[in-house]
Amino acid sequence: MKGLTSIGRCCRRLVILAVTTFLLACGDNPQLSPLYDGDRILAFGDSLTYGTGVERQYSYPSVLAELTGLEVINMGVPGEESTAGLLRLQQVLAEDNPQLVILCHGGNDFLRKRSRETLAENLIKMIEIIRTSGAQVVLLGVPRPGLFLSSENLYGEIAEQMQVPIELKIVPQLLSDNSMKSDPVHFNRQGYAAMANAVFELLVAQGAITETL
Repeated sequence: MKGLTSIGRCCRRLVILAVTTFLLACGDNPQLSPLYDGDRILAFGDSLTYGTGVERQYSYPSVLAELTGLEVINMGVPGEESTAGLLRLQQVLAEDNPQLVILCHGGNDFLRKRSRETLAENLIKMIEIIRTSGAQVVLLGVPRPGLFLSSENLYGEIAEQMQVPIELKIVPQLLSDNSMKSDPVHFNRQGYAAMANAVFELLVAQGAITETL
């Protein structure tokens, strides 16, 4: 574990340097406040957050903890739809008191053909609840099942409406690559590691993770 931590810290420095250089060149402005030692990240979602298909230490929240050096709480519930997630969110926030929440929900709504409008309403309510708790929030886009996968448009629409940083590409990319999956809808170790790295890069790009963390 010590070696893994060292590798994670090295990767973190390299990513921070690369992303910071890119942002300075592009003139983009970070949207998140920096996280500090002792701050907590809550990963909230369904089986993709839980890490179905791998041992717990290879889930994306566990890998993200190595990359950030922060505690990342895994609150993924396999099979959960957004309506159930909305119902449990407030209690989870009260118990864990995170400074930032990574919200990845909706896959089971699509698989079970639930209402697009209800999913959008649930995600917006979750974002509002998270912000009311005092935490920051980032959103991960999820695709509908299909041959050509991309995040459902509602995620980008919600991110723009609510001014939430979002990662739209990683989940569709991984679901399109059988070498990254343990079954048709879940990732393997390499897939969850790629997911964690994409989230990490988003947090760096938006200013939540800094070199001095």
